[in-house]
Amino acid sequence: MRVLVAMSGGVDSSVAAALLAAAGHEVVGATMKLWGGPSDSGCCSLADVSDARRVADQLGLAHHVFNFSEDFESAVVSPYAAAHAAGRTPNPCVECNRHLKFDRLLARARRLGFDAVATGHHARLARRSDGRTALLRGRDRAKDQSYVLAVLGGETLASLLLPVGELDKAEVRRRARDLGLRTADKPDSQDVCFIASRAGGGSGRGAFLAGRIGLQPGRVLDARSGELLGEVPALELVTVGQRRGLPTASGRARRFVVAVDPASRTVLAGESADLEVEELALSALSWVHDPLPPGSEVEVQCSAHGSPRPALLTAEGVRLRTPARRVAPGQLVAIFRGDEVLGSGVAEAAPLARARP
Repeated sequence: MRVLVAMSGGVDSSVAAALLAAAGHEVVGATMKLWGGPSDSGCCSLADVSDARRVADQLGLAHHVFNFSEDFESAVVSPYAAAHAAGRTPNPCVECNRHLKFDRLLARARRLGFDAVATGHHARLARRSDGRTALLRGRDRAKDQSYVLAVLGGETLASLLLPVGELDKAEVRRRARDLGLRTADKPDSQDVCFIASRAGGGSGRGAFLAGRIGLQPGRVLDARSGELLGEVPALELVTVGQRRGLPTASGRARRFVVAVDPASRTVLAGESADLEVEELALSALSWVHDPLPPGSEVEVQCSAHGSPRPALLTAEGVRLRTPARRVAPGQLVAIFRGDEVLGSGVAEAAPLARARP
């Protein structure tokens, strides 16, 4: 089989390429060049391209660099900035998977005559009884990345290989060391690749967005009484569930953001109980295979490392079996049944019955 391996310059994709080559496949490495300049700090940076190329050399593989920077700007970076301007909390890595790795790169692989694309994601694939491909959680639950792949459809999964999904992270690193790969002890990337870290650590999200959309203050109101509590310096940086940076008052319980309204430049802040909801409204529902009807029993996961929660599908989204914290509008909600990913949706704002903005 001819396989194009998406090599990010990290240990997981390095070992994925090595495993496929050892299994006798015709393997070629490819790294997507997505971003550059002073913010080139996360995955797919210039240093990562160099690491990927050197690993390919170590394994005796051909290696290509595909420049998808224009697609990345239009499909990931610009929507990221626009979402913050609209008071939403986007998932840029999910959108990169959706539009770049498993759309643009897969299309390029097919044109070049490859039978499959492989990545280093910690997730598994299995053949279902109906012959279709199922997406499952990775064997290493601590590193499971099935959440960020929940936007993929069955046709894409049929052309995908996930060689490290059956391994835990310690085993991946052990195999890389045994092979003498330069990425064996390389730390996992934690940054959004187009946002530079501040000197001494910390996020440069504010500086990045200030240059894209501008940042303006917003007033903070009590979610129950409507009382004016103070201001935040940049409403575009505020997200639902946030506690830091809110005005405080002595003798009051800790406050959390429960809603953001850019139109009125208003943040609603409440107590921990005000964060809890029993239903999640979802838009942009997509299914790996066949859609499930309302009333179906599922589990939902609302962040990359969140815990699955039992829920019932509804016409508007899901009803949780037990109340849980609000999900910031714009965040992905992955839908599971056991270990299998069934689909996903995008969280929308939950109602605030007691709020008077």
